[in-house]
Amino acid sequence: QVHMVESGGGLVQAGGSLRLSCAASGRNSGNRVMGWFRQAPGKEREFVAGISGGGGSTVYADSVKGRFTTSRDNAKNTVYLQMNSLKPEDTATYYCAARIGALLRTAAREYDYWGQGTQVTVSS
Repeated sequence: QVHMVESGGGLVQAGGSLRLSCAASGRNSGNRVMGWFRQAPGKEREFVAGISGGGGSTVYADSVKGRFTTSRDNAKNTVYLQMNSLKPEDTATYYCAARIGALLRTAAREYDYWGQGTQVTVSS
């Protein structure tokens, strides 16, 4: 079992920045492929970014490419999502998720463990 806790969400003005953290714990929690997803009210959960177990590979949704960066510190079992140039359309609950499998994937159904989410609100 892998337990994850997100933090770092909040209210920010358009153009601002936030850094989300996701701390993983539990048996076999280390070096997992990790993904970031978000869900706005009335919308489907969507992929935002993903990072391989070693941190050498990342993938981003087109909507955040160039503005968001994901990274990880495996010594701390923590993954980060740095969000810059935030827009009102980035407003959502953000979730981190972990895969049992070794390959980087973008579909939510490919992820096995989920955090509780953290709210990000971007005002215009």
